[in-house]
Amino acid sequence: MTEFSLSRRTLLTSAAVAAGATAVTGGTALAQEPVPGPEALRAALDYAVSKVRVTGPAITTFPEITRAEKWTYVADGGWVGGFWPGTLWMAYLDTEDEQFKQWALAAAERLSPRKDVARDHDMGFLFYPSWVTAWRLTGEAKWRDGAIKAADGLIGRYNTAGRFIRAWGALGTPNDAGRSIIDTMMNLDLLAFAGTETGDRKYLDIAVAHAKSTQQNFVRADGSTPHVFDYNPTTGAPIGPNTVQGYSPTSAWSRGQSWAIYGFTTIHRRTGDASFLATARKLADFALGQLTPDNVPVWDYRAPQAPNDVKDSSAGAIMAAGLLDLAKVTGRTQYRDAALRILHGLTRDCLTKKSTRAEAVLARGTRNRPSEDGVEVSLPYGDYYFMEALLRVLKPTEISRAIGL
Repeated sequence: MTEFSLSRRTLLTSAAVAAGATAVTGGTALAQEPVPGPEALRAALDYAVSKVRVTGPAITTFPEITRAEKWTYVADGGWVGGFWPGTLWMAYLDTEDEQFKQWALAAAERLSPRKDVARDHDMGFLFYPSWVTAWRLTGEAKWRDGAIKAADGLIGRYNTAGRFIRAWGALGTPNDAGRSIIDTMMNLDLLAFAGTETGDRKYLDIAVAHAKSTQQNFVRADGSTPHVFDYNPTTGAPIGPNTVQGYSPTSAWSRGQSWAIYGFTTIHRRTGDASFLATARKLADFALGQLTPDNVPVWDYRAPQAPNDVKDSSAGAIMAAGLLDLAKVTGRTQYRDAALRILHGLTRDCLTKKSTRAEAVLARGTRNRPSEDGVEVSLPYGDYYFMEALLRVLKPTEISRAIGL
């Protein structure tokens, strides 16, 4: 693991300690803080929509990360390209403003070349919040058909020997051929969608097989997860945990944990498999036990300086959305209450309201702490899942129509 520079680490840690000097693990503060009512979140969604309304006209490609509070872009969408059209759809659901709809459709159309080649596992991230949502909200067959095409590419990355979807690297190349990552749990719903639309069981069968392998090999006894798990690509034999985004193979990268909570809850909804629901609860219970009194996740729950290290607001937004879904399918109010506290923490501590320069909604995101690439920044998936979670609370009927709850 590459060591961080002392000056950078000292600066960031000092800031984190100042922000949360009373932080404790174990979730004690969650039980003590009153649960905020949904009305407390309305202003946050209004702010998010107003920010998207201001930035929308100037964005003609795909936001990737902020530098000095301004969006920088990836022309072909990278792995994040679905989140900008998805964010525009969230604004449209809240306002019914036709301008947001037109921007969302134009942004989704710019992703069209990506549906034909699955160069990595990110087809769900690219096409679910953009094209699947476009299909559900417009009924235009081109969006459904394109999403199914993307799903075809994703199942082409399935390793039958190891029963996992290869995360990275072009097919036929040796590098990363046996590498699976926790993030892929979020891409499985594209396969569930394709299976429903086509009536072909192969899509869901592969999604379930990958989820079962992830359940077996990623989820530790305490409910934590590594970022990466490696397999022998030829035999499929498990090799062991690893990491790229987390502190170490034995740590618990918080955004990955959030992907897992959301992803296992979703695959349970699509299959009815009780073991997936039990896994989602185990993952959630671990993460909730690591939260500090501000209810914003630290970037890695087991980094040496956790809980007083830099935060990742995107991990909080994803986690809140997943917990709201988990509360719905289990009927357990403690998950909803925890989600509301996280959303309140993000609203209180992470909105960009104090800056006149900021183009994003949420600050305090962390993209890749080990490489120090994107620390204390804004991230498009942070904004997207923040708005999705807010809509799950404030407009559940509308968000259900858009993302198939």
